[in-house]
Amino acid sequence: MSATPLFELTGKVFIVTGATGALAGSAADYLASQGACVTYLGRSQEKLDTALAHCRSITPAAQCIGCVADVLDRPALEAACDATLAKWGRIDGLLNGAGGNMPGATISPEKTFSDLEFEAFQQVVDLNLNGTVLPSLVFTPAIIASGGGSIVNFSSASSPQAITRVVGYSAAKAGVDNFTRWLAVDQARATSGKIRVNAVMPGFFLGEQNRRLLTNEDGSLTDRGNTIVANTPFGRFGNADELHGAIHYLLADASKFVTGTVLAVDGGFGAFSGV
Repeated sequence: MSATPLFELTGKVFIVTGATGALAGSAADYLASQGACVTYLGRSQEKLDTALAHCRSITPAAQCIGCVADVLDRPALEAACDATLAKWGRIDGLLNGAGGNMPGATISPEKTFSDLEFEAFQQVVDLNLNGTVLPSLVFTPAIIASGGGSIVNFSSASSPQAITRVVGYSAAKAGVDNFTRWLAVDQARATSGKIRVNAVMPGFFLGEQNRRLLTNEDGSLTDRGNTIVANTPFGRFGNADELHGAIHYLLADASKFVTGTVLAVDGGFGAFSGV
């Protein structure tokens, strides 16, 4: 028997939050290229239009729509749910890709913990943790009504261990890990296994938010960039498309007995002691 049906995504309907960003946007484009129907969620109509145009430039026949929705805005999320159901009649999965950091929630080398801006810390926790919980809360009933499916959250290499500077982001992503396990258990018991909840844990990938922190204007690595690469056994940063396989697996039937896991895609960063 061919293993291919286990990985088939054609006709499945997925919501992707943060779909105008680098990693979640790349994942949304990939899902559309695999025949899935994808609703892109983002806060800017202009950025959504650009993201959808990019998707269709890669996959001209892509089935994709965009909905303006902040992941902390429940009415907007509910409107996106309604629009998706009106378009395709079902929802098979949710990729919680929205997230990010703020300078005030980061301790730069010349500062100490006492300089932390607590309001910025709260905003980063809101975006990354609550911005995972609320979409899950809104879209899970529709996934259940569609017969079941998969929720995939975005964790971070900063979640299981202390990484200097990123105090707010690390705390939020540690919360995402715990929420992933909690919701996995809750939904497994409540739905007899119809809902799976897992997370991907990206290592270090270059994006617009961290590019200036990790690379110089000439493209060479900063001191922090060099430290990260030195502690990544693969010896480099990840590429956005290197997350696609893990996300595909967790959304597809191939993972139908997998729930509550946090799957590292980090070039060995989390396995390496530094020695």
